[in-house]
Amino acid sequence: MKVNNKKRNEYFWGYLMIAPVTLGLIAFYFYPFFQVIFDSFFKIGAFDRRQGFVGLDNYKRMLTDAQMWQTLINTFKYVIIIVPVTVIFSLIIAVLLNTKIKGLSVFRVVYFLPAITMAAAVSMVWRWIFNGDYGVLNGILGFFGADPVQWLNNKHTALICVCSVAIWSNVGYYMIILLAGIQGISKEYYEAADMDGATTFKRFWKITLPLLTPTLFYVVIMIIISTFQTFDGIYLMIGTKSNAIKYTQSVVMYFYRTAFDYSNKGYASAIAVMLFLIIMIITMFQMKMQKKWVNYD
Repeated sequence: MKVNNKKRNEYFWGYLMIAPVTLGLIAFYFYPFFQVIFDSFFKIGAFDRRQGFVGLDNYKRMLTDAQMWQTLINTFKYVIIIVPVTVIFSLIIAVLLNTKIKGLSVFRVVYFLPAITMAAAVSMVWRWIFNGDYGVLNGILGFFGADPVQWLNNKHTALICVCSVAIWSNVGYYMIILLAGIQGISKEYYEAADMDGATTFKRFWKITLPLLTPTLFYVVIMIIISTFQTFDGIYLMIGTKSNAIKYTQSVVMYFYRTAFDYSNKGYASAIAVMLFLIIMIITMFQMKMQKKWVNYD
């Protein structure tokens, strides 16, 4: 009996300790998740007024919504540009910061600063830099005699501007993760490579890169998920009144505008569910393909 009472006491305190986190997950993650799925089958107007059950009509509407397809194309463009460039630059900087150079800690702080800076502040500063009338970038180009460019109002340059800022903001964060992965590799491998006369490139290609693949796998998944959720940079830098909004608007931004600007939360919920399914399918595909390139030995 004493043993049973002791176990019950341990279970009680264990569940009590995890209760705040569990309740927070239920209230702020699981309940909204299932609520969005439920709302996607209804027509919901302003002030959350339900106007009737519509079944799969919201999902059928997406198939014929030209704006929805354009935002999907824009979002995949973000993924195609941001993900590989961010991974490559993060890896290069991580490798360089793993060497013995003067002021190493200063460089690490400088590269990591954008990751801890508020997104709103970052977007406002870059919006000023890319401003078509009095921006810093046009000022530099004007010094060399070039004509000013409407960077954030031109459909050919606006998306690249958003991608550039996203890459600049994310490189420092993922650089730290990759640097931790590199420093977790045993030095014995490098010592053996030095004895064999391996060059720096061969050491990186044959030792660092293969043993870093688990960390790279995590980084790629996280960048893809965050890029599919791109919103704040577009909203703050481009704005809804820009001529380039059609060619820069992401799925998350279209979801936001549908829910709050157009007061159609039922359709917005269907968009959110669609985005969740896309991310889930891509993540599952990555989990399946990791066996071919991730080395856990």
